[in-house]
Amino acid sequence: MKKFNKEKVCEAAEVAETMRGILDAESRAISNIPVTDGYARAVNLIIERVHGRGGKLVTSGMGKAGQIALNIATTFSSTGTPAVNLHPAEAQHGDLGVLQPHDVMLIISNSGKTTEIVSLVELAHGLYPDIPFIVITGNPDSPLAALADVTLATGASPEVCPLGLTPTTSTTAMTVIGDVLVVNTMKAIGFTEDDYAMRHHGGYLGARARREV
Repeated sequence: MKKFNKEKVCEAAEVAETMRGILDAESRAISNIPVTDGYARAVNLIIERVHGRGGKLVTSGMGKAGQIALNIATTFSSTGTPAVNLHPAEAQHGDLGVLQPHDVMLIISNSGKTTEIVSLVELAHGLYPDIPFIVITGNPDSPLAALADVTLATGASPEVCPLGLTPTTSTTAMTVIGDVLVVNTMKAIGFTEDDYAMRHHGGYLGARARREV
């Protein structure tokens, strides 16, 4: 194990310089996300399957991407589009049963090669061959993208991690793409503040939606 230098101190100026570099890099990464007609197709798929056929949105990802997938699912649920998150490993041990025929899946993998995620797509198609997939990935030429009905590319900007390994910039882009899908779906279904209040009862946001603050 590498010995930690207890005398090492982070200088405020050094941290501020690093912070400015990170803000600049991640801002550029967001600006570099490709704007395509895939977003309209993805939103229309979600509306058709969830609001038209009574299905739900099922999100999934592995590792850090899985945490983004969970956040997207909860945001969709609170804004009028029923959604759940399915862990790809647990799916192989029975949780795949959460899928129903009219669902639509939103899958996230930066590499587009994550073994558990590719396996999940194959398992889901084995259960319901017609279930559609929306894929968010940094690699639009990947095996996962080849299986998708709609592929939304992150732009594959470099990670701000000094090692170039830890998901940082990529997860920021994934989150923004999720926000684009949520906001456009809200607009399409005419989701209102009163609708929000019916689903969010607690805390400041609940009180604000009920116009109590």
